[in-house]
Amino acid sequence: MRPPSRWCSSSSCWRSRGWRTGRRAARRARSMRRSRAAVVHGALVVVSAAMLVPFYWVLKTSLTGENIFQYPPALLPRAIHPFYYVDVWYGIPFVRYLTNSVIVSAIAVASNLVCNALAAYALTLRFRGQRAVILVLLSCMLIPFQATIIPAYLITKELHLLNSHLGLALPLCSTIVCIFVFKASFDAVPRSLIDAARIDGLPEWRIIRHVMLPLSTSAVATTVILSFVWSWNSFLWPLIVVRDPQRQTLPLGLSTFLSYMENTTGALYAFCIMVLVPGMMLFLLEQRRFIEGLTSGATKG
Repeated sequence: MRPPSRWCSSSSCWRSRGWRTGRRAARRARSMRRSRAAVVHGALVVVSAAMLVPFYWVLKTSLTGENIFQYPPALLPRAIHPFYYVDVWYGIPFVRYLTNSVIVSAIAVASNLVCNALAAYALTLRFRGQRAVILVLLSCMLIPFQATIIPAYLITKELHLLNSHLGLALPLCSTIVCIFVFKASFDAVPRSLIDAARIDGLPEWRIIRHVMLPLSTSAVATTVILSFVWSWNSFLWPLIVVRDPQRQTLPLGLSTFLSYMENTTGALYAFCIMVLVPGMMLFLLEQRRFIEGLTSGATKG
């Protein structure tokens, strides 16, 4: 005889109770994950806002003519005008400084792509002393550039590259960090592709050009961004190497600009914005590949 409809058998009751308990546990787990994610995102928003406040303040000050040191400070700009940018553009030979920085950065980026890719490909090959070479390169990363600036200057002088664009870019023609970025990306390329290219008769440089680099776009983007930013912001090396005003870059032009202007605070902020924009645009365009290039080889599988 079947039990009444309002009752259920013991096995079905236990299944329904277990199902309801599982649903409640799943809801609690989802709620905890959402709460944890909300806390993490809130903390990230606060940290991001704290990091963006100085940049916003520089941008606001460069676009307004109000008193920079007024108290309490105004959060929003009141009267926006480009006067400080006009002062920067016409107060100094800004175009000449910009052209020199672009040329030096282009040389540094191109040489980094070539030299670092070749060095990284060599480190992916098996040869006697490979580990020793890698350890030497890692050890060289611990040496600050200031410790090698005197021999670098003497080498540049012997090569007759003082007061030249190539001399400005010479210390940045290859960087160890970018070598290992390329190496991590090259190690992820299947060896079967390289062996197939060798069977087809491709020389090593064509393997790099047609096999390795097309599969390492993240490493290429990372190298481009890092080498561009380092050469674009370089100040100490151009200060030592350059004596000709016609070869000064933007960081050196800033000191010249400060000596010309009387009220320099607003114009200084405008100059900083004009120098920061190219690097920020390059990073925003390639940020996904940049992050992929830095994290390549961090996980396996």
